[in-house]
Amino acid sequence: MAGTGTEQLKRVLKPVHLWAIGVGLVISGEYFGWNLGWAVAGTIGLLIATIVVTIMYVTFIFSYTELTAAIPHAGGAFAYAYRAMGPFGGLIAGYATLIDFLLATPAIAISLGSYLHFLYPVIPVMQSALIFNTAFILLNISGVKESGMFSVFITILAVAELILYMGIVSPHFKMSNFMADPMPFGWSGVFAALPYAVWLYLAIEGVAMVVEEVKEPKKNIPKGYISAILTLVVLALAVMILTGGITDWHKLDSLAYPLPASIGIVLGDNNSLTKLFAGIGLFGLIASLHGIILASSRQVFAMARSGYLPRTLGNVNTRFKTPHWALIGSGMVSFIAIYIGTMDQILVLSVLGAVVMYLMSMTSLFILRKKEPQLERPFISPFYPIFPATALVISVVCLFAIMYFNVTVSLIFFAILAVALTIFMLMGKHKMKIMDDVLLER
Repeated sequence: MAGTGTEQLKRVLKPVHLWAIGVGLVISGEYFGWNLGWAVAGTIGLLIATIVVTIMYVTFIFSYTELTAAIPHAGGAFAYAYRAMGPFGGLIAGYATLIDFLLATPAIAISLGSYLHFLYPVIPVMQSALIFNTAFILLNISGVKESGMFSVFITILAVAELILYMGIVSPHFKMSNFMADPMPFGWSGVFAALPYAVWLYLAIEGVAMVVEEVKEPKKNIPKGYISAILTLVVLALAVMILTGGITDWHKLDSLAYPLPASIGIVLGDNNSLTKLFAGIGLFGLIASLHGIILASSRQVFAMARSGYLPRTLGNVNTRFKTPHWALIGSGMVSFIAIYIGTMDQILVLSVLGAVVMYLMSMTSLFILRKKEPQLERPFISPFYPIFPATALVISVVCLFAIMYFNVTVSLIFFAILAVALTIFMLMGKHKMKIMDDVLLER
C-alpha cells in the first residue's frame, strides 16, 4: 500500500457518473429480490406495495437532494442528522445507513453467485460471491475516476439488458397469468411486501456518499439524482408487471434469478438466448455490487473521520486518493454476512436500515428548515412540505410493517443500535465536537 493520510477526496465525478452510480447502485433490485414479495402478497398485492414505495422514493429523492446539495458531505444522512439533531441523531442515522449498505452488499454478492451457479452448476455460490466482493474492493481502491468510468460502462449494459428482456418477454405477457391469485393474503400481504418493494429502489441514496468527489456538486448532484430515480421507476414497474404475466408467478416467487428463469420459460432452458441472457444478466448485479461497495466505504470513511468509528478507517490512500481501509473494513463485514445469513434475512435487515435512514433524513430536513433558514440551498424540495412529509409518513408505515412481519430481524437491528448508543455514551463521544464540524458549518 502507498502511504496514507487524511487528505480530502478527489473531485472528478460528473452528472453522468452520478446517474450511473445511482442507477447502478439500485439496478440489481430489478434482477432479483422483489419477486420474494409475490410469496407474501401475490402480483397485485406487490404491485400496490410498489406503487406506494415508488411514491415514497420520488418524494424522498426530491427532498433528499435538497440536503445533499446544501451539505455536500460524504456522510450523507449521518451528516444531515448530526447537523440537525446533534451527536445522537448522527449516530442513529449513521448506523442505519451502515446497515443499509453493508448488508445490501452480501445480498447482491450471493445473487451473483446464484446466477453463476445457474449458468455453471459446478461453480459454488459462496466462493464466487467472495471472489466478486474482493475484486470490486480492489477496483474501488484503485481510484474513484476509474470506478466512476466503470459504473457508466456497466450500468449502460445493465439497462440495455433489461430493455432486451422486456422486448423478449412482452409478446408472451398474458393478463390472465398476472391476475391469477392476485392477492392471496389480502391487504395484510401488501404490508408484508413493503420491504421487497423497497428493494426495487434501495441504495439510490448512496449517491450522497460520493458528493465530496463531485465536480460542482451544487449544480451536478440534482441532475444525477433526478435522472437516476426517473430511470429506475420505469424499469422497476415494467420488469415486475411483464414478468408476472408470462407464466404462473408461483414458479418464480422464491428464486434468486427470476429473470433468466423467465427467459427459460419463454424460450426454453436449452435455447442459446437463455444462457446468453443469464450471462449478461450478471451486468446488473455487478453494477450494483460495485456501486454499493463504493457507497458503503464512503459511509465508513465519513463516520471514522468524525470519530464515530476507529480513526484508521478514515485514512485516505495518498496515491489513489481513496479510503482503502474503509473499503477493506466494509468488505470484511460483507464476508461474514455471506456466511452467516440467509438471502431473505440479509435483504430485510438492509431494508430496515434504509427505512430508518429515510425517516431520519426527512426529519433532518424539517428541522434544518427551521433551525437554519439562512443555509444556502442550491436545490429546493418541490411542493414543500408535502413531498418530505409524504416520504416521512410512508417511511414510518414501512418501518412498522417490517417490524410486525419480521420480529426477529427487527430485534437484532435495534439490539445492535442499543449497544452502539450505550458504548457511544460510555466513551463520552456525545460530548465531543467531531473532526469535520468545520466542513458541516461552511
